[in-house]
Amino acid sequence: MTVTATSVGEPDQLEPQAAPAPGGTGRVRRLVPAAAASLSGVLLYVSFPPRILWWLALPAFAVFAWTLRGRTWKAGLGLGYLFGLGFLLPLLVWTGVEVGSGPWLALVAVEAICIALVGAGVALVSRLPAWPLWAAAVWIAGEAARARVPFGGFPWGKIAFGQADGVFLPLAAVGGTPVLGFAVVLCGFGLYEIVRLVVEGRRTGAVLRRGAVVAALLSIAVPVVAAFAARSLVSDKAENGTATVAVIQGNVPRSGLEFNAQRRAVLDYHARETERLAAKVKAGKVPRPDLVLWPENSSDIDPFANPDAAAVIDRAARAIGVPVSIGGVVERDGKLYNEQILWQPGKGAVDTYDKRQVQPFGEYLPLRSLLGAINENWTSMVRQDFSRGRKPGVFTMANAKVGLVTCYEAAFDWTVRSTVTDGAQLISVPSNNATFDRSEMTYQQLAMSRVRAVEHSRTVTVPVTSGVSAIILPDGKITQRTGMFVADSLVQKVPLRSSETPATRLGTLPEMVLVLVAAGGLGWAVATVVRGRRDRGLQDVRLDEPGVTEPAR
Repeated sequence: MTVTATSVGEPDQLEPQAAPAPGGTGRVRRLVPAAAASLSGVLLYVSFPPRILWWLALPAFAVFAWTLRGRTWKAGLGLGYLFGLGFLLPLLVWTGVEVGSGPWLALVAVEAICIALVGAGVALVSRLPAWPLWAAAVWIAGEAARARVPFGGFPWGKIAFGQADGVFLPLAAVGGTPVLGFAVVLCGFGLYEIVRLVVEGRRTGAVLRRGAVVAALLSIAVPVVAAFAARSLVSDKAENGTATVAVIQGNVPRSGLEFNAQRRAVLDYHARETERLAAKVKAGKVPRPDLVLWPENSSDIDPFANPDAAAVIDRAARAIGVPVSIGGVVERDGKLYNEQILWQPGKGAVDTYDKRQVQPFGEYLPLRSLLGAINENWTSMVRQDFSRGRKPGVFTMANAKVGLVTCYEAAFDWTVRSTVTDGAQLISVPSNNATFDRSEMTYQQLAMSRVRAVEHSRTVTVPVTSGVSAIILPDGKITQRTGMFVADSLVQKVPLRSSETPATRLGTLPEMVLVLVAAGGLGWAVATVVRGRRDRGLQDVRLDEPGVTEPAR
């Protein structure tokens, strides 16, 4: 058949066009990828804590790859947004527990934009050789962006945070959360590519391209082998002796935003539980701790401004007879700080740490004047903005150097690493989850602390006002944990370590490399598209010359 060429600028008609499908069938075919993208996002959510289904992340990304491969970047943008909604809507539902669905939906809508851009990028690179490599790097570049913008970033939902029980966890010690997440996403995309090649070969009978098969197999084999090899970096052996730590969970009088509505109630609860522990120590029921860790906001009134609060804290510290780290809200020079206070029995406060990564819309309100003009109730929820601290917090408590990472900070790579590079031999993540009731948020945050333990090879303690409090060894295993909304204490001898993992030493370098890989893949893909369009344009010009027709097919 001979097909006449079109003039420049007209749609290509060099191949016969299939007859249009009936309206209903066409709509169904268009809806299938959209539905698959949304459901694969839900599948990724199901892989996250509190469920121990980490492996579901692999088929989630395999299905996501099926929806994106070979599509235009515009289609990838829409499918990526649907994937982001399927993933983030259920994952972040806890953000609306006390403040309603408006903030929750707004947060998801904004965060899903970044995943939409990732979808567009994956669609672009999906035509390249060894495309799972480029696509996985694009995902990590998207995570890097989400961890920084807007308003200081919101890294909740990093793929690494769903892998605390997975075989890939040791990779956190190699290159932190970016390398761990990259391995999981690469395996998911590689899984799809293997299935695609096998199905295509059976359908067409064509010989599979050796390079494509090798690349697909390596995308699964390399991360798995690397994860098993990285186990040698994970150790819970003491390097600087041991310390017996006590974690106090005093509970709160009520859950929700009014957890501290009764003046000094939260402080009294934590002081009482500390005194109970002191009685158990005196009776020989539990070993004497070397240091005691209270949660974030465990003093619901400022002990520097209220002598009665200081007296309660000092009485509890004297009873246990060891240094205590207290979480309080402190006003200083007209500024508000979420602060950890090192309290020595009989001496009072000897050191402080001010939270550096404060939570937007929780501890400070961006765009306050704009939001107030829209709805005055929104500004009333955050009456005064918290100020940021500037220095890492490392308390010297007895024979241990304890790094402080307050609640929300545990989601950020830089905050945790800075305490270790500043000398921390163990890490404490004091938190207050009472605001979020019994939501999945508590378990998601606990999983982050497990990943951080492996990433930096440190014991991590998690004292929480209302639970779940826990002690996590450097291999990521939880050795003790409390229930929720109960008063309790945990006491355990833990190893002190000072060596640095590759992840600690390398810092942001692995993430920067992966971002550059993503940029290289996107640049290659865009150049390929531009070159293809230019070549087609030149071909159209040649075929448009008088007497020239395309060869018969």
